[in-house]
Amino acid sequence: MSLRERFPIFAKKVYLNSCSQGALSIDVQLAYARYLADWEEQGSPWELWVEQLEATRQAFSALINAEADEIAVTASVSAGINTLASALDFSGPRKKIVVSDFEFPTVGQIWHAQEQRGAQIVHVPAAGNSVPVEYFADAIDENTQLVAITHVCYRNGALLDVPAIVELAHKKGALVLLDGYQTLGTMPIDVKQLKVDFLVGGVLKYLLASSGLAYLYVRKELLSQLHPTNGGWFSQANIFAMDNNAHTPSATARRFEAGSPPVPNIYAALAGIKLLQTLGAEQIQTEVRQLTSAIKAGVMRRGFNLVSPVDPNKHGALITIRSHKVDLLVKWMADDGIIVSSRDGNLRISPHFYNNQADIDRLIDSLTKHKALLV
Repeated sequence: MSLRERFPIFAKKVYLNSCSQGALSIDVQLAYARYLADWEEQGSPWELWVEQLEATRQAFSALINAEADEIAVTASVSAGINTLASALDFSGPRKKIVVSDFEFPTVGQIWHAQEQRGAQIVHVPAAGNSVPVEYFADAIDENTQLVAITHVCYRNGALLDVPAIVELAHKKGALVLLDGYQTLGTMPIDVKQLKVDFLVGGVLKYLLASSGLAYLYVRKELLSQLHPTNGGWFSQANIFAMDNNAHTPSATARRFEAGSPPVPNIYAALAGIKLLQTLGAEQIQTEVRQLTSAIKAGVMRRGFNLVSPVDPNKHGALITIRSHKVDLLVKWMADDGIIVSSRDGNLRISPHFYNNQADIDRLIDSLTKHKALLV
């Protein structure tokens, strides 16, 4: 069975919506079945499930060149950022949180919630399909505690200049949180090379699993300084101590975890990551770039309005096209057997390694068929 054949949806549809949800594989289906079998056969195998949790932590850390002790496994990116926010102190001069206007809503919402604790939120505006680095330079100062940036914008696929922004922030003594949800699984990510202080992501999209599992990377040099007040028994130094008379957090990034982990999602995450490992991040990036290049070429050749940057070094795996009736366009394309999505009036097209040129040809044909909604 070929790698593409491990994703049954391609037998009947063209799936180009990995920015919302990765295609379901046979491997993930079997992983869920294995979880149910373990539960049925063993009753409550918590030792096994904790082993699976630690295997997931190891897998996450390997994806981003981190150490396992720098990874907190969470139920969502929101949970990870909320726990991080609870560890920050806004009583001193560094009250400012700088947030780009390309962030996913949950990021801005969480930081704005910290205004109740004294935080001051500053938004960095976009200029078309980019957020210029000089705009960050204007926003970041000695009163900035943290800069929150996305790697790739979920609305238009634009790739931010992370190294330049990190350099600006660190020069002012500010920390950097990178949201890698729209890049992880599509390209190599090295937190040491990027020099980010925190990174969040999840398994829902290009990591090919399902909603309910995410992770937070915390640079190890910061761990002793951060004391989250959001926690639970899995944040403790010894999760099996069962001591309700004290809070004894782990010395590792586990201190950012909470209650019982979402065990079924852990099984699925391991299966999805294993599929990615059959190709490797470099090969996946090469294949995704070939596919996005073919999409851009077809879109521009037909005269449609490309919203994402043309330069492949300035966008991720997500390509967007302007539509004046995008909800209707998504519906009509679904009727053609092509699964895409939309945000902000943009049609979102997001291939992964399981797509091929035939998928792109069908996509362009469908767009041409419905060009009245595009031009």
